Amino acid sequence: DLNPFNPETQIEFTVPQAGHVNVTVYNVKGAKVAELANGHFENGVHKVQWNGTNLSGEGVASGVYFYRIEGEGFNVTKKMMLMK
Repeated sequence: DLNPFNPETQIEFTVPQAGHVNVTVYNVKGAKVAELANGHFENGVHKVQWNGTNLSGEGVASGVYFYRIEGEGFNVTKKMMLMK
């Protein structure tokens, strides 16, 4: 299930237990594009936003991207589509 968006998207995720959480965006080649969160999160529902920019703050091309959410006891990867 793709999540088409323009110009930004909100990623919602649930943290089952408090701890370190990392939310990272990758391109289809597996290269890291952006880091949206990297720190301590309490358990519960959280949201982060991605505005379609890379680690240098430059806009990325339209296409399919993956976001990976890693934390204490969970690991999720999902697909999204940036449409300009």
